[in-house]
Amino acid sequence: MSSNVFIFHGTGGHTKENWFPWLREKLEEKDCKIFIPQFPTPKGQSLESWLKVFADYKKYVNEETIIIGHSLGGIFLLRLLECFQCPIKAAIFTGTPIGVRPILYYDGDNSFSGFSFNWPAIKNNAKYFGVFHSDNDPYVSLGNGEQLAKELGVKLSLIPNAGHFNAKAGYLTFPQLLEKIDEILKK
Repeated sequence: MSSNVFIFHGTGGHTKENWFPWLREKLEEKDCKIFIPQFPTPKGQSLESWLKVFADYKKYVNEETIIIGHSLGGIFLLRLLECFQCPIKAAIFTGTPIGVRPILYYDGDNSFSGFSFNWPAIKNNAKYFGVFHSDNDPYVSLGNGEQLAKELGVKLSLIPNAGHFNAKAGYLTFPQLLEKIDEILKK
């Protein structure tokens, strides 16, 4: 069975930015089906509005699904994992804020869905986890990646000088993320 792979963008994001098109191409070569939903942002950005968009994609979520959340997309992924009825294959987080200050847009991220998470439910709803963070992210401090990895019981994948893993930081490709996905696809 091939995997369905989702990529969730962050605040102000869109489906064709950063490393998303590159990763889509690489994973389609591996017969994965890729979904990159366009969520309302920044206008109309709320957990409720994002859940409405995601409702159209629920039918593609199964035990072979891999979901990658970038920035605020990682918070959204955490919220989905809290309520999934059966586990997905993997959840991977890149530059995700979970409430450890400093976070440049702390108030906006917090108002999106808060920073209190049901870690036991989250851990039960994915077989594998990955956490990528940089030591010079200008938006989300390294403490977020460290704490997220600790809560999920995984080793942090620290990428030096990667900024926020976005085009501004030069991230139009993300080979370390592809390597992680390749490992997971083989399991």
